[in-house]
Amino acid sequence: MPGEVQTFRGPVRPDDLGTTLIHEHVFVGHQELDLNLPHPEWSEEAAIETAVGGFERLWELGIRTVVDLTVLGLGRDVARVREVASRTRVQLVASTGYYTADVLPAYFSTHGPGRLVGGPDPLVELFRRDIEIGIADTGVRAGMLKVVTDRAGVTPDVARVMEAAATAHRRTGVPITTHTHAPSHSGRAQLAFFGERGVAPERLVIGHCGDSEDLDYLRELMDAGATIGMDRFGMEHVLPDAARIATVLALLREGYADRMVLSHDAAFFSRVTPPSWRAANVPHWNMQHLPRRVLPALLAGGATESQVHQMMVLNPARVLAPSPPVEA
Repeated sequence: MPGEVQTFRGPVRPDDLGTTLIHEHVFVGHQELDLNLPHPEWSEEAAIETAVGGFERLWELGIRTVVDLTVLGLGRDVARVREVASRTRVQLVASTGYYTADVLPAYFSTHGPGRLVGGPDPLVELFRRDIEIGIADTGVRAGMLKVVTDRAGVTPDVARVMEAAATAHRRTGVPITTHTHAPSHSGRAQLAFFGERGVAPERLVIGHCGDSEDLDYLRELMDAGATIGMDRFGMEHVLPDAARIATVLALLREGYADRMVLSHDAAFFSRVTPPSWRAANVPHWNMQHLPRRVLPALLAGGATESQVHQMMVLNPARVLAPSPPVEA
């Protein structure tokens, strides 16, 4: 039905999402490395059990929905995550997109309009199929689009991914979330790029804004209509939580509760930062950190229960609800 949010178990009404972590990962891997250079800490069976147990603990803490933003380029395996989703009460939302901060695999240089092999842009075909039909023959449909700009900025291949995401959004109404490089304020370029391609700012979550303490920059994004992701709590190797909490509190005092969403960008397993490293260096970087520590700290710092409800329930429901397509 129009406006329903796709989950691993099928569509749900936005009002039924409940308390939502809107930027997380279940497993982050790399298929070629996983096959040819297996990580010593990876065991599929153990990882699945860890994730199921972790989500059940989240349920007991009041979390009802988690958005898995593991797209191509991060080792997405929806069939594996579907097994986790079938065994937990937490609703999981899959995503589509391509994670690259600079270049795409060589396949994309020869396929697409005006290229050696030609044909339609495979990125647009991929994103639309994932949203409208299902991901990799699993039947699980994507409920969010994900794109990346980082230190390198909007490279030609990054622009191609963003262009394809804008096309898919216009044709499906599924919202777009982003990875940004906060020091270079790359959310500005993302807003401009998508605005020029018919994507309303209200349909964007500019991610990783919690890495920045520049209130003027964050206000600029929200005043334009975008929602900002304060979505890396626990990543103290990037910015201490005390600074992240202070920024959220400052913006709440200015009336921006309706323009922020909170999350961790955490994972139950990641090749990039494996469990042993996380345990030793960032022990609170996990999906329980918000309900156990961050939300109580926000309330103690002056946030109201209504503001927390706005950021954790109402804002994710508004963002994730697909808008009417504007293109056939």
